[in-house]
Amino acid sequence: MSNILIVDDERDIRELIGDILKDEGFPVRLAANSDDCMAAINAEQPALMILDIWLKDSRMDGIDILKVVKRDNPDVPVVIISGHGNIEIAVAAIKQGAYDFIEKPFNIDQLMVVVSRAMETSRLRRENSELRRRDVTASEMLGSSASFRALRNQLDKVTKSNGRVMLTGPAGSGKELAARHIHAHSNRASAPFVIVSSAAIEPERMEEVLFGRSLPERGVEHGLLEQAHGGIIYFDEVADMPLGTQSKILRVLVEQQFTRVGGQDKVRVDLRVISSTTHDLRAEIAAGRFRQELYDRLNVVPIAVPSLEERREDIPELTRHFIEMLHRGQGLPLRELTTAAEAMLQTMRWPGNVRQLRNVIERVLILGDGTGPIEARELPGQDGLAGEEGRLVISGQVAMLPLREARELFEKEYLINQINRFGGNISRTASFVGMERSALHRKLKSLGVVTGAKAGGRGLAGEDGEEEGEGDEE
Repeated sequence: MSNILIVDDERDIRELIGDILKDEGFPVRLAANSDDCMAAINAEQPALMILDIWLKDSRMDGIDILKVVKRDNPDVPVVIISGHGNIEIAVAAIKQGAYDFIEKPFNIDQLMVVVSRAMETSRLRRENSELRRRDVTASEMLGSSASFRALRNQLDKVTKSNGRVMLTGPAGSGKELAARHIHAHSNRASAPFVIVSSAAIEPERMEEVLFGRSLPERGVEHGLLEQAHGGIIYFDEVADMPLGTQSKILRVLVEQQFTRVGGQDKVRVDLRVISSTTHDLRAEIAAGRFRQELYDRLNVVPIAVPSLEERREDIPELTRHFIEMLHRGQGLPLRELTTAAEAMLQTMRWPGNVRQLRNVIERVLILGDGTGPIEARELPGQDGLAGEEGRLVISGQVAMLPLREARELFEKEYLINQINRFGGNISRTASFVGMERSALHRKLKSLGVVTGAKAGGRGLAGEDGEEEGEGDEE
């Protein structure tokens, strides 16, 4: 968006200004009337407009165009030029939002001074907008587990392309963060990242929110698609999009253009689309709630985002990150984690995934006493097993078992939790529980526990009980 749009009904004048600016290294576009001008703006927003006040044989004159541009594209500086200039016209143009006014015949040096200042103004506005966008996207992906490394590798492979990506995974697992990672490392990083929260938008308002409106009494209201022009639009929980809207989004994906609600002009957009869902879209298609054609368009590169239970090894790192983030953002205490608290976090169940982990840590920091290390007793109990002062509360069912059976049940649950905690890595589990690896294998076999390649999984293994894949790497 660094070109200059020159609008003048006199061919010699617009070409002269264009040649002067080209000699100075500025890309330019030319328009002879208001229709050409508006078409050029809709195709690509210019960094600066040089606009003649009088346009012969045109639907709108310069002041009318100025009003429309300042309403729809307020960040674009407009320099007014006129051969019939006087102080009244200059004042009227400035009042309508013009950056400056130049009278014909103009001095080239004067023109270049005004253009240079206006382009600097345009650059600063773009940078401010970019900083505002980046302020809400300053997040980083953290982790070192095998499942996280696999995810990161897939994301890095798609960052430089324009291919559409479909992110799947449970709620709270970090699908939006994955989408932001793609944006931040793509060639669209300086362009907008716009989120469409499909579940949060009322179905009857979906099209207005996406496509915008064009009403005589209210003018043009830009929709989310237009706001995302040049960047990435992220359809969060795309399964909740109404069927009627799905067909129109499909057309946008095919044609890269649309019409605002109540309008007639075609608006062309350059977008990369990323979508996400917690649903099984094939089941939604079978139930008639999602269009097969839209699924095929969106699901070019499917990427599964793992749950927190599939990446338990990352919990200590994520926890420390949340503690530091909450300290910087909310002034909450900057506390360490005890070994016992770290172990408990890794063995807890996390149906709410990373989002739930963050909430638990925030609650502990708010309600905790002092600034000392976080103790295991400060964490919420799981299934009623955590008692006061670290005591183990035994359920009635376990209390009715003979000692041998109760001990086997405890050992089985304890070892399963430790295996899950270390991502299926038997060597690390054995080291932590204080057993030889071969002894641990025998114990697991006697308890009927087999391990699998998938971190956090239970009862998935080869016939001999040995873990498969990367789970047992030293």
